[in-house]
Amino acid sequence: MTDGLRYAYAVVRDTGAPEAGLDALTALEGVTGVADESVYALRHLGLAVLAGAVPAEDYDEGPLRERLEDMAWLEKMARAHQRVVDTAGAESCVLPVRLATVCHGDEGLRRMLATGRERFASALDRLEGRVEWGVKAYATQPAAEEPPAGAPGTPSTPDSPGAMSGRDYLRRRKAQRQAAERRWGDTEEGARLVHDTLSGLAEQSRLHPPQDPRLSGISDRNVLNAAYLVRREDSADFAERVGELAGRTPALRVELTGPWAPYSFTAMDETSDSEGETESAGADG
Repeated sequence: MTDGLRYAYAVVRDTGAPEAGLDALTALEGVTGVADESVYALRHLGLAVLAGAVPAEDYDEGPLRERLEDMAWLEKMARAHQRVVDTAGAESCVLPVRLATVCHGDEGLRRMLATGRERFASALDRLEGRVEWGVKAYATQPAAEEPPAGAPGTPSTPDSPGAMSGRDYLRRRKAQRQAAERRWGDTEEGARLVHDTLSGLAEQSRLHPPQDPRLSGISDRNVLNAAYLVRREDSADFAERVGELAGRTPALRVELTGPWAPYSFTAMDETSDSEGETESAGADG
């Protein structure tokens, strides 16, 4: 299997075992890639890349550009990519390759490994035994308040025989706005506390831009979107600490995801510079 297009998922260390990336491939038994293909390991210069053969009608440069405009197709591909990487990385160190990295045949994969050899080896040394945890915090929306009884424009009732004055109504609304501003301030301070505390427990941390509610489908404001690099053996303590922090600010909803392969800490964007590789598209973790 040498010709055709190859989709690259992750780089692993070649341990010298009879089959490169043996642990990762064992974990991937029965797991298919972005084109429902089986995944194999190509070894070169002390490294191995986990890859699969993909059809040119979808993954050659022109068709791929068009496909990437199809959000449903892109989401399906991204999920398959992540499934392969996370499954392979469950028990061993893997370096995720940028989404939609496609090479021309096995020779293109070898060029990718040769071009990034020092960078890949250094990252594998740095990330060995580490996993990524994601933490998001949302400022939950306060419950909708009923208009003040007797507010201008509201009907009178036996219990509220007359409307309040315009001045009183505006004073009441101002107090409500100030209370909401204090609430948002408390929430943001809570998010800073979460991040500062977790950063102290992690070897590295990354702050990502807040999620766009139009893409996430979550209406609550995202006030923290962070990733933390944690030693695998410290993961249980880290997750327990997140749970403790989640209860400190009632208006703050904290979500923990992971453990993942270290997507936010690999800096793999340079892999798209390899000669013989089709156009690639990156995606944030």
